[in-house]
Amino acid sequence: MIQFRPASIHDLELLTYWDTKQHVIDCDPEGDWNWEIELNRHPDWRELLIAEEEGEPIGFVQIIDPQKEETHYWGKIDPDNRAIDIWIGETNNLNKGYGTQIMNLIIKRCFNDQKVNAILVDPLKTNTKAHRFYERLGFTFTEEREFEGDTCYIYELKRYVGVEK
Repeated sequence: MIQFRPASIHDLELLTYWDTKQHVIDCDPEGDWNWEIELNRHPDWRELLIAEEEGEPIGFVQIIDPQKEETHYWGKIDPDNRAIDIWIGETNNLNKGYGTQIMNLIIKRCFNDQKVNAILVDPLKTNTKAHRFYERLGFTFTEEREFEGDTCYIYELKRYVGVEK
């Protein structure tokens, strides 16, 4: 069963290593997470989580409130949304259903806050596997948008769509 724990500075080596994996690079080719800094920061608008299966780290999740996030990456955005970044760390853990399990748990976690109206994701336009993945989970395409030089598709999951009421 997948469980989550807060990511910490003790995960620096692991996350830095996962960042070298081609499937992670393919999702965020220009990404520099500044792990040394960010793992020591705990703003109220963000959660950094390590997903574990039987105590073994298998993935990473970031949940943010995109309206409060300090870089304003999402631009002008309505309140009461969440945005998610997710990846599986090791190649041998891909295509085992972990991503689906993690996302289903994270969707429930986000919607446990009764104020949250929608969840957003922003896979690269070229990442067609991610598009299919999010669509299977009930996310709907809303627009194509440029973020920091990357062309992304924005997908949205409104409250109770694709999850149990």
